[in-house]
Amino acid sequence: MLECPKCHNEMLRVVMPQGEIDRCTHCQGLWFDLLEEEDLKAVAAEVDIGTAEHGAKFNAIDRIKCPVCPDSPMIRMVDPSQPHIWFESCTTCYGRFLDAGEFRDYAEVTIEDWFRQFSAPARD
Repeated sequence: MLECPKCHNEMLRVVMPQGEIDRCTHCQGLWFDLLEEEDLKAVAAEVDIGTAEHGAKFNAIDRIKCPVCPDSPMIRMVDPSQPHIWFESCTTCYGRFLDAGEFRDYAEVTIEDWFRQFSAPARD
């Protein structure tokens, strides 16, 4: 089992017909191996059971290590089509960690999100 890179609690494997991910038992953050998030968008509401408010508390933690690759730092990334979504990506295996509520948001691209990409302020 994996350890959550944000709150260091146990992550449980969630198996769906579309694929599998790991979800933290405490912060409800989600770990996706390379490109798994694309296969699971259709079931985002079933997979991402945490609230966006709870996830926002952990979103401030951005200096984390990959739960799969020992000692590999993860970097803060921004989804270009939805620049309000920040996630962490491993520099070695390219896995992604999304805080609670972010995957449901990521799975739904609205017309507002499309326009937001043109007006989003630059992030440091």
